[in-house]
Amino acid sequence: MIERLTRPIASDDLTALARLLSQTVESGEAVSFVAPFPVEDAAGWWDRTLSGAHPNAVFLVARDGREIVGTVQLHPAWAPNQPHRAEVVKLLVDARCRGAGLGTRLMEAIERDAAMAGFTLLTLDAKRGGAADRLYRRLGWTHVGTIPRFGIDPDGVTPHDAVLFYKDLSACD
Repeated sequence: MIERLTRPIASDDLTALARLLSQTVESGEAVSFVAPFPVEDAAGWWDRTLSGAHPNAVFLVARDGREIVGTVQLHPAWAPNQPHRAEVVKLLVDARCRGAGLGTRLMEAIERDAAMAGFTLLTLDAKRGGAADRLYRRLGWTHVGTIPRFGIDPDGVTPHDAVLFYKDLSACD
């Protein structure tokens, strides 16, 4: 089941999101952090992100029963001349659920929510060659470029390239 989180969120959900983020980093996925990334640090990041987010930001979670097993976010562009644009960030899927289509379902849901909110242009970035890169291409996102050595892998040493994508939701009508 995929649902929208309403803020403020329950402490159990904050803990579950923190575990998911920490697990994702510890498993070697490039999602902005380096290992070790304790659950306590992940909880602090989530708390700051949720409390500081734009009022129209969207936080989706996927649950297996009551347990959060996936998440993705949509953040409206800050610039006054970009009211039509939002950024998709932090698509995270529990390691036990990867390869079963949950990432696809989360992305389809965030795209639907973005369209319903009136956004017509979405952007995102991913590690070149990673699972997210392949997923976004399969879902019809347009690759617009690669930035060499954009980030560092969770090992804290190995640089990786980022790929930039957009999706024009007005073309999906």
